[in-house]
Amino acid sequence: MSIWLVRHGKAGNRQRWDGPDDLRPLTKVGQRQAEGLGLALADAAIECVLSSSYVRCRQTVEPLAHRRRLPVLLHDALVEGAPLEDLLKLLSDLETDSAVLCSHGDVIGNLLTHLAADRVPLDGELVWPKGSAWSLELNGGAVHRGRYLPPYEP
Repeated sequence: MSIWLVRHGKAGNRQRWDGPDDLRPLTKVGQRQAEGLGLALADAAIECVLSSSYVRCRQTVEPLAHRRRLPVLLHDALVEGAPLEDLLKLLSDLETDSAVLCSHGDVIGNLLTHLAADRVPLDGELVWPKGSAWSLELNGGAVHRGRYLPPYEP
């Protein structure tokens, strides 16, 4: 099973945003990163797209989902502040051969730190900047390898 775990693209400044944080949208750079994600995964076989309910996450995967004619399914395990256990359960329960999951820095960082501590081979630096992704290979619901994909802007 192949999973692409994506950190949302660049969004407006949290401190300068006037509304609820879950409604903070992507910036122009973030929009280009979202378009780039679709190009970077153009040859990947993707069966489903899951996202945090936050606008910036949905906007990051919407161009890819649109190109693939797939809906963006929202999942609580991907929202900011979600416990690691929720994401691990989501990964083990996925009933697809390939999926894109979009989440936040804290959620992705918690998973990658956990995988590194479990000595899962991770190709690339242990980083997760906005607009980046990790290609994760799963076997039996557990991650057995990961590879870093830097942000791509067309």
